[in-house]
Amino acid sequence: MATAKHGLFSFGNWDFNITESHILKSDGPDREAFEKILSPLPQTPEMTYDQNILKVTHTEGFGVKFSALDALKLANEERDLMKVAVSEAWKSSRDESQHIHEVFKPFDWTFSTTYSGTLINEGEKALTVHPTTEKIDYEKLKIEEKILFFASLILYEDELADNGASILSLKCRAMASGYFILLRFYLRVDNVLVRIRDTRLYCDYSKNYILRECSLRESPYHQLDIPVTDITDANKVVDHLPLVSCTVEKLSYPPLDST
Repeated sequence: MATAKHGLFSFGNWDFNITESHILKSDGPDREAFEKILSPLPQTPEMTYDQNILKVTHTEGFGVKFSALDALKLANEERDLMKVAVSEAWKSSRDESQHIHEVFKPFDWTFSTTYSGTLINEGEKALTVHPTTEKIDYEKLKIEEKILFFASLILYEDELADNGASILSLKCRAMASGYFILLRFYLRVDNVLVRIRDTRLYCDYSKNYILRECSLRESPYHQLDIPVTDITDANKVVDHLPLVSCTVEKLSYPPLDST
């Protein structure tokens, strides 16, 4: 097993634990053990960073964690969701590909996930989740503030047999006033569609809750009238994708003692 790098940053009552390592080997005992946990999912992404993990925890024991393993547990191991969505369009346009029969298997081979983080409740005070109409204050986040901690991780990536891309990544930054996390799932199936599912978490240290916003944007490939280089860049194409859905939740915790 590759040696993982560990880092810890603490500010106030919050700890930011990051673990970072290399891609999980394509075969061997580590890959077998990882895939066994995900069984009956018949396949895992080519580039899986199984040890890339971010944990953000409060000293009271609650918090959130992000990992490839937990994200892939939400991949559908039975239904080929993309084949249903695109009918035969993509398959017929790729009949000449030697990989076509490897790609179409009876599971969601795009490794799409609705993962929005794993809740950690290890103390007496736990996070509770409920919908809210409150929005993340993006104008406040635009205010220039010194970044005390920053992390950027790839959790997994697959090139879909050279016919697109499926990438789950995250970024986290912590300031003196709070922290912000972006978990992004980017999917591109060439000549079919582009989809981005973003999960944003914002914690204002002066509040007793974390806001979690989950949004879905997507567009048929042929409707994107932008350069291909922009389509393959999640940060550029996201502004051209229509919003399909957006929900916001509060991850609340009981008032904490000030002592």
